[in-house]
Amino acid sequence: MNRESKYFTLSLESLRAIGGWAADCAERALSVYETHADSDTRPRAAIEGIRVFASGGKRTARLRSLALEAHSAARAVGDGAAAAAARAAGLAAASAYTHPLADVHQTKHIVGSAAYAALALELDHGGDPSIGDAEVRWAIEHAPAEVREVLLQMPARQAGKTRLETLLYELDAGIRSQTLPQDA
Repeated sequence: MNRESKYFTLSLESLRAIGGWAADCAERALSVYETHADSDTRPRAAIEGIRVFASGGKRTARLRSLALEAHSAARAVGDGAAAAAARAAGLAAASAYTHPLADVHQTKHIVGSAAYAALALELDHGGDPSIGDAEVRWAIEHAPAEVREVLLQMPARQAGKTRLETLLYELDAGIRSQTLPQDA
């Protein structure tokens, strides 16, 4: 077994594209959080922070703080759907710090925001899997080429046992299999 870490090139432009897409995904579930904790702006601040980076801003330590604050909001909210929405926002902000490491765990930095947003909306609709599946399809259809290019540098996720693991897997597999305009 090769235990040597494999690194690849990951540009700031690619991270910005990933961050913008992750923010779009997280924002689709933000109202689920705000319905339960409307005075807590931490998840919204995380999405706003990654949007600043995605549009050309600097990658600062503030993004890490915003991600951690959104995850703290998830732990505090007391509702599964709202917690998933806050986690989506936190992972969106953290996407700017995806490591250029060919490791399956790094894929969560890329597709995690979309998976948690899908889970949040699904849980908010009584656990209806068709809602989560529709969000996964939306995320795959809206993923920029950079998301696919970076995922292809990493090992593919395997199907898991939990609903979140299934959503992560479906996003990873769906984005990898997309035929993008430059591929045609």
